[in-house]
Parts: sequence; C-alpha cells; structure tokens
Amino acid sequence: MSIDFDNSADKAEGNLTGKILIAMPGMSDPRFERSVVLICAHSDDGAMGLVLNSPLPEVDFGDLLQQLGIEVDDSIRNVEVRFGGPVEPGRGFVLHKVPEHGEDPEGRVRIGRSLAMTTTRDILEDLALGRGPDTAVLALGYAGWGPGQLESELLQNGWLTGESADDLIFGTSDQDKWSRALGVQGIDPSMLSGAAGRA
Repeated sequence: MSIDFDNSADKAEGNLTGKILIAMPGMSDPRFERSVVLICAHSDDGAMGLVLNSPLPEVDFGDLLQQLGIEVDDSIRNVEVRFGGPVEPGRGFVLHKVPEHGEDPEGRVRIGRSLAMTTTRDILEDLALGRGPDTAVLALGYAGWGPGQLESELLQNGWLTGESADDLIFGTSDQDKWSRALGVQGIDPSMLSGAAGRA
C-alpha cells in the first residue's frame, strides 16, 4: 500500500492525521486489542499509523543500531523500541519532537505542530552519538489501512478517535496508555461497550 505522507496542505475535514485511535472493547483483530494508535498520515488513499503502547523489551536500541552497522558510543540516547504495527515489521519509524516552525528535511513528516516522524538513517546515526532529538521512540512496522478501510472500521465501532498527548506518545507506562487515552477524551473505560449503539 502506498500512503501519501504530504501533510503540508490544510487537512480536509475528517482527516485524522495527528489524532489517535483507541481500540474499542469489541476490537475483532487481536493484534490491536487495547491498543492506542497515532495516525501519521490519512488521505483518500488510506491511512498509516503507529501503535503507541506495544513495547518490544527484547529489542535493545543499541544492539539494533549495531546490527544496522551504525557506530554507537557512550553518549547514545536511550530510545524505547516499540511494535508499530504488523505491516513491514523490519522498517523503522522514529517519532520525535521538533520545533514548531522551520523546514522539514527529506524523510521527515510533520504530524503536528511539534511532532514528526522520520524514516531516514541519519536520525538513527545522530541518536547513536547522543545527538538529534531529545525525545524520541522507534517503532518497528506500522498499521496500514487501504482506501475507506479505516472509515469502515470506525463505523463498525472498532475504534474511538481522539486527541493525542505527549505522554501517550513518549511515556513509558505502556500498560496504562489505553486507559489514559480514554481518560484524555473524558471517557471512563468501564462505561464502554463492545457493541455499536442502535437508536
């Protein structure tokens, strides 16, 4: 699936770029049970997102860099590695903070005013040497939806959409992120039903 990562134009109404998806209790796909997903790109061609609350504790960032042939020194940044989704699990995406104003270099996609995703090796090399963004996480793989697929899942009550927050993206308490994401939207998790409502 090819997703257009150009988020520079004004977002059309209904565009979910920068929003989060919160899996509803009736989520039929076990890979996304109780997951929180940041939507990084959304257009008529489909959507792409990264799971925010599925850590990969068995994957060490420094070891991963060395496997990629990237030199690591003592100033390496401590970067959490997460399962970003089931599509292309060997591909890495770095979520990180950026200044609100300024140009985005090639390979960096701005998701919000101060949030971006970078897919180039340069950022990994910088992090390996203690440079680059102060706050970052690495996601392996991504969640992808074809044209109209995400919209269909939303209509079927598979996901709740909401506003993101820095602690949902960069916080380390992954087991609490689903409840926290609901709380950010003002929703008590115990009040959710797995079935779509009918009038």
